[in-house]
Amino acid sequence: MSPVVMTLVVLCLYLLFYRFYAKGILAKKVFELDANAPTPAHTMRDGVDYVPSNKYILFGHHYASIAGLAPMLGPAIAVIWGWVPALCWVVFGTLLIGAVHDFTALILSSRFEGKSIGTIARDVISPRTRLLFLLVIFFLVALAMGVFVLVISGIFAAPDAANIPLTAHPEAVFPTYSLMLIAMVIGFLVYKKNLPVWPLIAIGFVAMLLTTTWGLNHPIVGVSAHAWTWSLLIYAFIASVMPVWLLLQPRDFLNSLLLYLALFAMLAGFFMLDPDWVAPAFNPHPEGAPPMLPFLFIVIACGAVSGFHGLVASGTTSKQLDKETDAPLIGYGGMIGESLLALLAVLATTAGAFSTRADWEKFYGSWDQAVGLHQKLGVFIQGNANFIHQLGVPLDYAAAFISVVVVGFAMTSVDTGARLLRFNIQEIGHTIGVKALDNRYVATALAVATMGFFAFFEVNGKPAGLFLWTLFGTTNQIMAAMTLLTVTIYLYRKKKPILYTLLPMLLVLGATISGMVMGVMKAVGKEQWAVAGVGSVIFLLAIWVLVEGLLVIKKVHKERV
Repeated sequence: MSPVVMTLVVLCLYLLFYRFYAKGILAKKVFELDANAPTPAHTMRDGVDYVPSNKYILFGHHYASIAGLAPMLGPAIAVIWGWVPALCWVVFGTLLIGAVHDFTALILSSRFEGKSIGTIARDVISPRTRLLFLLVIFFLVALAMGVFVLVISGIFAAPDAANIPLTAHPEAVFPTYSLMLIAMVIGFLVYKKNLPVWPLIAIGFVAMLLTTTWGLNHPIVGVSAHAWTWSLLIYAFIASVMPVWLLLQPRDFLNSLLLYLALFAMLAGFFMLDPDWVAPAFNPHPEGAPPMLPFLFIVIACGAVSGFHGLVASGTTSKQLDKETDAPLIGYGGMIGESLLALLAVLATTAGAFSTRADWEKFYGSWDQAVGLHQKLGVFIQGNANFIHQLGVPLDYAAAFISVVVVGFAMTSVDTGARLLRFNIQEIGHTIGVKALDNRYVATALAVATMGFFAFFEVNGKPAGLFLWTLFGTTNQIMAAMTLLTVTIYLYRKKKPILYTLLPMLLVLGATISGMVMGVMKAVGKEQWAVAGVGSVIFLLAIWVLVEGLLVIKKVHKERV
């Protein structure tokens, strides 16, 4: 089957599953969503974090928050096992697991006062699980955001206009920082001056395109990656303490519009090019790669299922949900949007970036050769730039435009991640009785400092974030399994159908635990004691949560009998 025909089939599957599985079975049969049920955005409205929002604007905010670097990075390496396994997991992993995970985390949080999944676990499973969740969340978010800051600063940094590295895109700097100002102006005019939102969004979108065009012709050079890292950490602090309506919400929505434009252009160019597959359908034993099973399910995280999404859904999105019936569009539909981005990553790396099988095999000849973060971003940008080039856009401009999109979505993950980390630290403070952490400025300072640790502190000559990055995939999927476990127990207590969340939880948990064990053993063999130690702790925390969950299920079952 050609890439074009395969893509058309996948697009039809997206529509069918959203219409009949999400809006039908999950929304009506399992959760019985009620448009009149009060949501935390109304009952706990504070104008900072709890703000009722238009469902389309909230969709854009949520989509931009979850669609960071990971759905581009994961598939760009997983195709080393062939395009069929990667495509199947991106599509069916999303429709049956990832989108279910995001939607259920969102609706569950909205029924628990907008609390994070860690706090909900305390009420649903047991008080002990709250701290276990919070510790895993803390490590996961701090590590991911520290690495994202590193990657973005590397993309920004270029010594001068004549010496721009292939992995750098300084043309993304001006539009990225301009968007912050544009978003704040829109947020202020909408929420403080009560001006109509859609005309302002239209003006803001045009302004964003103009700044993007200007940036493409005027790259900002001469600033070191170190300086950009500090700049991004300062931005993360400011974004975390500001009211959500002033910066994050309008910025993320505008960014989502840019992504919609990019997705449309990439798909249109892809259909016009009508390429052939240059990658093999199956390549089960590439040189130096870990086993395809279970690592396919771990390498492609955010493009199929991601614990980070549950943190976004329960950490920020649930606090802005206007009606329960908006949840299928935002939670399930947002994950379909991310799957589409991951699908384009698969297409770009298997049918867009390379002209021949020999070229593809040269890049994907071994695991160590293809696995670097910047290498994966490079092939994603190159492949999709080739698609957009079919529309008559010069190839270098197309690549620059894709780089702006990539950076924009990495930035949305950074600012949302900083806010999630702030919430997490505040909840840890509640749990251990440290009242000083209630202050959002104190909690944010600690959150940003932790991100900075992973960005600056070095282990064996590498930044701690990059050194520990091998743990991100397994930790992320363990978080997803723990979230699905919490949802499953909630449904079991309510005497609702549980198979829709139980089976995905078992698959993700089984794959991740086996992958974590193999990863820890490999780290021990290489004497990477930091990786082995942290991985072992996270593994034990996950097992502890699982045991707590089984005990609760056993108790509820006895009560029913």
